[in-house]
Amino acid sequence: MATRRAGIGLAITVALVSIGPLPASALASPHDGSARARTAPVSDDPWRWPVPAPIRVVAPFRAPATPYAAGHRGIDVAAERGALVLAPADGVVSFAGTVVDRGVLAIDHGGGLVSAIEPVEAVVAAGSSVRAGQVVGRVGAGGHCASQCVHFGVRLDGEYVSPFLLLGGLPRAVLLPLVGA
Repeated sequence: MATRRAGIGLAITVALVSIGPLPASALASPHDGSARARTAPVSDDPWRWPVPAPIRVVAPFRAPATPYAAGHRGIDVAAERGALVLAPADGVVSFAGTVVDRGVLAIDHGGGLVSAIEPVEAVVAAGSSVRAGQVVGRVGAGGHCASQCVHFGVRLDGEYVSPFLLLGGLPRAVLLPLVGA
């Protein structure tokens, strides 16, 4: 398992280096202002969207230049109030409650990965183990989504990263031989 995980991590690193230019915001670290590549630990099971299909991203990830600068530290996915909210990957619920005017659900996936979804009316409590695709709540009200979307953020070792790194939203790398080599 550890060898397979290391191999998959290496493959993702090679793919990120090989796919060519991506927007800096897709890979940027908000804590140092640089656009350095971040690779996330990879599980045997792929991550899933926090809402059922059809999926429509209404606001992409945009890394801020500094920890307190403007940016969008996740992605917004279209969803109507009352729609199901699903666990994006296996983990343990680390928070389920209200923050300011909206319900927030955070899941610790291990390996330094924590996801957060809002607004959500959670049906699971902190400390609950969840499986990828399990219903964990319903789309609630509040926040910047105004009941028309859910915000889905992911942190790796405390730094926000693009959820597309885990959802497979990055273009597939195709390695070609060097011409004339």
